[in-house]
Amino acid sequence: MPAITRESLMTLEAYARNRKEFRAKVLAHKRHRKVHLGDHITLIFEDELTLRYQIQEMLRIEKIFEEAGIQDELDAYNPLVPDGGNWKATMLIEYPDVEQRVVALARLKGVEDKVFVQVAGQPRVYAIADEDLERENEQKTSAVHFLRFDLAPAMKQALAGGAAVTIGVDHPNYVAALDPVDAETRRSLLGDLDL
Repeated sequence: MPAITRESLMTLEAYARNRKEFRAKVLAHKRHRKVHLGDHITLIFEDELTLRYQIQEMLRIEKIFEEAGIQDELDAYNPLVPDGGNWKATMLIEYPDVEQRVVALARLKGVEDKVFVQVAGQPRVYAIADEDLERENEQKTSAVHFLRFDLAPAMKQALAGGAAVTIGVDHPNYVAALDPVDAETRRSLLGDLDL
């Protein structure tokens, strides 16, 4: 997928006019890119459209219109766009109760390294987590992580041939999987790959 460029973004005024329709399009698109692993972990698989929306929203909220500020947003989000050989996801660890969340984040230390995808007939691929900065400390993990799953050519070939995909987590304190992902999610994720 090509990087998002300054020239391809809407101006703040154009975005204000088109935001409602654009937002509806993105939310419909995200429905098939969201994977729930058990009750407390959600993966949102990012692509050019989801990240374009994030950039446009940040520019709108922060009222950023200067070139340097726009470039900062592009520099922050473009590394999250899949490159044709991988999937990239935002992982959310969700516990509505604050006290329960504090305890869970301590118990789930290292969970970001135990999230996997598996193409049928192929080995599991574990996430490479948080390449931008460390989000875990000695006491706990973070509630948000950024993950990359690199797929070998044989995996992409199997996917092109119709192989199923499983997404899961196998941390000692949290085990869950979606086996297999539904057809719509699979189809959406295949759009991230150069098959």
